[in-house]
Amino acid sequence: MPAFILGKKSVQTQRFDKLGERIPTTFIDTSLCHLIDVITPDKRGYFSVKLGFGQTKNIKKPVKGELEKAGIKTPLRFLREFRLEQYKDKITSIEEGKKKGVQIGEVKIFSGEVINPNIFIKIGDLITVSGISKGKGFQGAVKRHHFKGGSHTHGQSHSERAPGSIGMTTTPGRVFKGKRMAGRMGGERKTIKNLEVIEVKENGIVIKGLVPGAKGGLLEIRG
Repeated sequence: MPAFILGKKSVQTQRFDKLGERIPTTFIDTSLCHLIDVITPDKRGYFSVKLGFGQTKNIKKPVKGELEKAGIKTPLRFLREFRLEQYKDKITSIEEGKKKGVQIGEVKIFSGEVINPNIFIKIGDLITVSGISKGKGFQGAVKRHHFKGGSHTHGQSHSERAPGSIGMTTTPGRVFKGKRMAGRMGGERKTIKNLEVIEVKENGIVIKGLVPGAKGGLLEIRG
């Protein structure tokens, strides 16, 4: 079944499975995830839903207008779109009065309502989680790109972790773009697929494995 919800990385721990093996687990908190709008193909040329998550204090006026239109009084920090074109046969857009919504099977969700993970996520499902990885600052080529490093013999004493030669001679006489070198590491969008759901709650899910980002970081969950 298709799934789409926003959450944050909460508790990362471990537990024992049915076979007695110790496995890493992560609890993703999905409380206060609202459906803000349903975007239909006749409006923008594609089918998607817009979700909001994370309570904050100050928001910009355009965001405030979107939330008021959906009937949401809680100021939400994050707004994200989930394109659902691949689920056209399983999800249909509906409208009652001035409110738009989506219907998944027998479940109907309208704009302004809170989305719970137990609507479309079950134990044993495989989900995809996307988030921003932890920033590691400026790092060398050995840590950033897993270079082996220089030799430790034959008089080598001062450049064991140096990247080595990076350029050419006269032709072309420059360093190509994309050359793996030292630089800023982390802080990138990462996606992990096929994470197994081992527990589903009203305010979140517990998955087997680890997810990118620091504690409290925003996560996008897809089915």
